[in-house]
Amino acid sequence: MRKRLLGLAALAAVCAIALAGIAGAATVRVGKLVLQADGSFEPRALPKRAFAPIRFRGYGKIKNTDGSVPPPLRHVKIDFDRDGRLTTAGLSVCAPAKLAEATPKQARNRCRSSIVGSGHVAAAVPLPFLGKVEMRSPVTLFNGPRQGGNPTVVGHAQAPFPISETYVLVVPIERRRGAYRYRAEFDTPLIAGGVGSITHADLKLGRMYRAGGRKRSYVSARCSDYILQTKGFFSFADGTVVYGSAFKPCRIRR
Repeated sequence: MRKRLLGLAALAAVCAIALAGIAGAATVRVGKLVLQADGSFEPRALPKRAFAPIRFRGYGKIKNTDGSVPPPLRHVKIDFDRDGRLTTAGLSVCAPAKLAEATPKQARNRCRSSIVGSGHVAAAVPLPFLGKVEMRSPVTLFNGPRQGGNPTVVGHAQAPFPISETYVLVVPIERRRGAYRYRAEFDTPLIAGGVGSITHADLKLGRMYRAGGRKRSYVSARCSDYILQTKGFFSFADGTVVYGSAFKPCRIRR
C-alpha cells in the first residue's frame, strides 16, 4: 500500500465553506466543469465582540456535465474571516507519522483526543476495462504539530479497492492581518498517478475540550458586522481557475 500526501480532508472543509452561498447551495460552472457546495455554522446568533463556540457543517461536489472524470484539483488557497478564531492551546496533537498506512478506524483510535472534524470524501478514477470507478472513504481531521509557529490540520483518508492508497495531508493555518484572520494554502498531489479527481466531500468541523482548567472550543466566532466571509482560490490541472468570495449572515446575540 502506498502513502501519498493528498488534499482530501482539507478539501472537504474548504469546498463546503468557501463555495457556500448566502442561502441554499451555490453552483459555479466553468465550461463543462461544475462545482456545487453549501455550508452553515451553528449557532447563527453570536456575540458582537466576544468569541463564542461554533460548529461548521457542509459539503462540496465537483463534476463534468458530460459525465467524464473532472480535472484534478491542483492548488487551493482559502482566507477566513477576521471574526473567526482557531484555538489549539492545550489540545492534543497528532503526529502525521502515526497515521501512515492506518485504516480510518485505526487512525481515529491512535489520535482520538486530537480529532477536530470528520466526514467523507469521494474520488473518480478512469480505469482500463472498468470505466469510471468511484471511490469513497471516511475522512478525519486532527489537530497537528505546529509549523513555523502556525497551527496545522492533519487530514487522513484511505482509498479502498481498486487503488488501495492511504492519504495523509498536513495543512498549515497561517495567521494574517486585515479582513481575513487565517489562510490555508496547499498543493494537492496526484491521485492514482494523476488520473483521479475529487468528486464529493462533506464535513463536520468543531471540537469542545478542556485545558488549563477551562472549557475551550477549537473553532469560535463573533458577529461584528452581521456576516462571516471567506475568500477562495481553486486551480485545476486543465488550467481552470475558480475564485471569489462568499458570505454567510449571522445575528448579534443580545
